[in-house]
Amino acid sequence: MTLQELRYLVALADSGHFGQAAEACFVSQSTLSTGLKKLEDFLGVTLFDRSLKRVTPTPIGREIVESARRIVEEAGRIRELAGYAKDPMDRTVHLGVIPTLGPYYLPHVLTLVHQAHPKLRLLLREEMTPHMLTHLAEGKLDAGLLALPVNDPGLEVVPLFVEPFLAAVPAEHPLAKAKSVKMDDLVQAGLLLLEEGHCLRDQALEACHLEGLKSEEIRATSLETLRQMVAMGLGVTLIPSLAGAGTSPAGQQVVLKSVAKPGASRTIGLVWRRRSPLAYTLARLAETLAGRLLPETQPVK
Repeated sequence: MTLQELRYLVALADSGHFGQAAEACFVSQSTLSTGLKKLEDFLGVTLFDRSLKRVTPTPIGREIVESARRIVEEAGRIRELAGYAKDPMDRTVHLGVIPTLGPYYLPHVLTLVHQAHPKLRLLLREEMTPHMLTHLAEGKLDAGLLALPVNDPGLEVVPLFVEPFLAAVPAEHPLAKAKSVKMDDLVQAGLLLLEEGHCLRDQALEACHLEGLKSEEIRATSLETLRQMVAMGLGVTLIPSLAGAGTSPAGQQVVLKSVAKPGASRTIGLVWRRRSPLAYTLARLAETLAGRLLPETQPVK
């Protein structure tokens, strides 16, 4: 049983396709198939059900895959630990970021991160929270920037900053003249939300005490679409303060107002696997991000 065979095992379990698994391991499909057959012969069990359209681990195969995944991760950790002797910040980090944060936050901080850690390379991918957590567990992402809380004992969670919400109302709406907007007023004025799957939708519902809303309200696919819908007078919404600071063609038709006390906000954090070989690097990155607050954000209490 070799480490390379265990890598083949994990790759096939993740992709469900021999060709894709071979591509991920940078070998030919026949090499991967031969390696997995040798592993099955050595263990004396069938690891995959090959009769299905998507190759799927057998019951015992699923248990062995999880053990193999930990072994592969630890092997990666050994390589990373050896690299620490040179420079723990000289490496590449695959970083996921939620769509309602990335375009508004990253342009402000990437230059600061580069100044603090010039050898650190960030490869960015926008993903909604459920997909990001899955890819973190699978090792396809090293870390994620997302809204907390995240209830996963396998993840290290570091809060970075608090981002208040602003009320976005049409310029001609009576609420546009108010000093601040109450949550009840937003609900009465017709609250617009993102479609299901966006964490911002759940945060808005929680802030307005509307958890479990099942009505057929208008839903948007992105934050910018939501802003355009407000500009057209279709309703009102909550906008994260960093997004509110950005420019938009709808800017003159949308007025952003503070939310009356107790207000509403979300906490943004950096998360990574507790057993990640990049743990030290990511902890340093979290320190840098937490120490670079933007005017629209607040420190975590």
